[in-house]
Amino acid sequence: MSALPSPPDSALSVADLRQDFKAGKQALLQEFARAKPSVSAASRLMRLLARHVDATLQRLWDFSGLAAQAQDAALVAVGGYGRGELFPHSDVDVLLLLPEGLQPDQPGPLKQAIEGFITACWDIGLEIGSSVRTVRECLDEAAGDVTIQTALLESRWLAGGRPLVRQFDKAFCQAMDPRAFMRAKTLEMRQRHTKYEDTPYALEPNCKESPGGLRDLQVLVWIARAAALGKTWPQLAAKGLITPLEARALQRNEGVLKLIRCRLHIVAGRREDRLVFDLQTAVAESFGYASTPSLRASEHLMRRYYWAAKAVTQLNQITLLNLEEQINSTRENGLQPVNDFFLERSGMLEVATDDLYERHPEAILQTFAVYQETPGIKGLSAKTLRALYHARGLMNSDFRRDPVNRATFMRILRQSQGQTHAFRLMNQTSVLGRYLWVFRRIVGQMQHDLFHVYTVDQHILMVLRNIRRFFVPEHTHEYPFCSQLAMQFDRPEVLYIAALFHDIAKGRGGDHSELGAVEARRFCRAHGLSKDDSEVVEFLVEHHLTLSRVAQKEDLSDPEVIQQFATLVKDERHLTALYLLTVADIRGTGPKVWNAWKGKLLEDCYRLTLRALGGAKPNLAAEIEGRKTEARHALALHAQLPGTEDALWKTLDLSYFARHDAHDLAWHARALWRHVDSMEPVVSARPSGVGEGLQVLVYARDQQDLFARICGYFDGAGFNILDAKVHTTRSGYALDTFQVIAPELDLHHRDLTALVESKLTQALVSPSPLPEPRKGRLSRRVKSFPFTPRVDLRPDERAQRWLLSVSATDRAGLLYGIARVLARHGINLQLAKVSTLGERVEDTFLLDGAALQQSRMQLQIESELLDVLSVN
Repeated sequence: MSALPSPPDSALSVADLRQDFKAGKQALLQEFARAKPSVSAASRLMRLLARHVDATLQRLWDFSGLAAQAQDAALVAVGGYGRGELFPHSDVDVLLLLPEGLQPDQPGPLKQAIEGFITACWDIGLEIGSSVRTVRECLDEAAGDVTIQTALLESRWLAGGRPLVRQFDKAFCQAMDPRAFMRAKTLEMRQRHTKYEDTPYALEPNCKESPGGLRDLQVLVWIARAAALGKTWPQLAAKGLITPLEARALQRNEGVLKLIRCRLHIVAGRREDRLVFDLQTAVAESFGYASTPSLRASEHLMRRYYWAAKAVTQLNQITLLNLEEQINSTRENGLQPVNDFFLERSGMLEVATDDLYERHPEAILQTFAVYQETPGIKGLSAKTLRALYHARGLMNSDFRRDPVNRATFMRILRQSQGQTHAFRLMNQTSVLGRYLWVFRRIVGQMQHDLFHVYTVDQHILMVLRNIRRFFVPEHTHEYPFCSQLAMQFDRPEVLYIAALFHDIAKGRGGDHSELGAVEARRFCRAHGLSKDDSEVVEFLVEHHLTLSRVAQKEDLSDPEVIQQFATLVKDERHLTALYLLTVADIRGTGPKVWNAWKGKLLEDCYRLTLRALGGAKPNLAAEIEGRKTEARHALALHAQLPGTEDALWKTLDLSYFARHDAHDLAWHARALWRHVDSMEPVVSARPSGVGEGLQVLVYARDQQDLFARICGYFDGAGFNILDAKVHTTRSGYALDTFQVIAPELDLHHRDLTALVESKLTQALVSPSPLPEPRKGRLSRRVKSFPFTPRVDLRPDERAQRWLLSVSATDRAGLLYGIARVLARHGINLQLAKVSTLGERVEDTFLLDGAALQQSRMQLQIESELLDVLSVN
């Protein structure tokens, strides 16, 4: 710890200052923590913290000897600290402003005094960010760096020579270019929004940096200050940039965000601006929120945050557009009439009069229809956004029942383009939730599961966007099969409505699919949809999870499974609509949920069901013969002699041929024709036909722990198993096929295939006991949203085999742990379907074994499986 230079008669030491500073800060934080959470309490705390730091820095300045070494030098608060407000654990940014001609980098008393001052700041517990510059250096560095410009914009004198600070302020204001500054800050804001998911509804938002956070408000004030238009919301209102009502709304929502950030800092005990899952409950409880049967305490907090962030987003748009018009002098740009209600100015849609919506409420929804229909319109002007913001109260029950408004809403849905942008804009401006009152209930609603990464309203709009892209030719390359089906679908609005309603009943308790179907039926009846279209919409909402369940959990090679599903969907139109909604829904859940293997399962299920709907009776024998013939042609193309396949195929039963397509049959025959009676395991791997991962064939003498050993190898080597087909030949060999991916291994597929073929063969011949599953770290999300594992063991429809379904939090070694339990009880695995939903797994296994015939052993197996699935 360094000592400050001080007058001989002073007994002041760094230790004394540290004690005073920490005691004073602790007293302020304790007082705030005990007080009832309120905006005024947060504002008071921030002001008092800034004053406390001011006083501490002034004491350090007085005793640092800097005034003696650099006469007229000054200490200036900059950045957030320059505003005179400090959050509990924010950095303290200061500028040591020196007169021209001094050289602080040269060894000597001045350099020693500066270093002593900065070191002492850290020693007493101030997390300080410091710079040492002259006025000229400040201007030179700010000229090419908007970040430095921003920090200096909010400078505030703390100690030392005031004349030098006044000189700096005058020179800085003269050097400021408001237009360039506004352009740079606007681009910076857009870049920041992209970094933070471009939504105020992130599940772990940064209350400072995310869209709708405090930074969005600060950007407005910075731009206004740079243009000398004001420093506070009342000053901006006095200049006509915002209305008094908007000024109050900005102040109110800024206060809410500041209060949440203050509480977050105190709960975390450090500078933490993200409302991470680990802290949400503790912060909520610090507000006095308590969990209820329908909402967690954290959901109460996050709902309050999201509503504030949404209001900030709306008001930011209005104010920023007004600032741009004022600074760029575009208010007088030519207006072009669009219709009796709207004008176009510089590509922005503008209301013809400020009171348009009061006089013609029907124009509210027409805003978005015109936005879609008018070429060249890229957004809504500040005047229009302001009018919409103030018209929220007009959208009442009478507004929602008005036939004109209902017709306009359907007009928006039926447009040939622009649905995605229109509905997102309607949600941002609160129009969507005001018109669809049931939608309002899910705005900003979190989804407490392990695979959704968006709030319910954002997920719904993402699904709508995904469906819309199926109908846009420019996006055909993304999902060609979906685009092909979409182009043949007669009424796209049916799918759009289903997307809007498929999750609209979440958070109410009960089955959200059934409750949502009721809401969809009401909407369709109110908006005049035909009986057939209404029935399709209701069907889609009620069964939007069914195709995913059948494709990922049931045996698609079983004709009865396909026939039952075909009976449910009734016809091709229902099937196609459900397929398109399912793909869009899974893709809209989160970036990690969709993969090519799921896409293949869904497409296989669609094609098999479509064939069943065509009226063709299931003819398994004919289907298998067709596959065999196609496989023989494939073998011939690989220069295999006729009959190559006979030795293998005669050992296999119908289930093998039913579960593999012709390409797999040919691959297996080609790989095994010389090894049908081999005493050594045969492992063959090839790149997956679905575009990612590997297909792995294992052929070996059957043994009780074979499947467990294979899973053990994949677990230890960092592979994830997506699918497994397990067969036993009549001669006692296991023929198992796996679909695997290796997200942690950055290897070319040739290297991966060689690695698997070599290492898996070694693992199978090893006499050592089964290794323990590897331990994987649980993510914060898993810890924050624990999922109760479930095990369901029951006989299949024919009571010949058993179906095991498990649901659990995904982690390394999970499938291997399940396989070890099954091996321990001598249970044979015939089919495994592994479905990963974010950080949750839904796995289904087809089993047989003597142990499953005893009730006591069933309970034992289920108990052991639950032990494996539980997160310790």
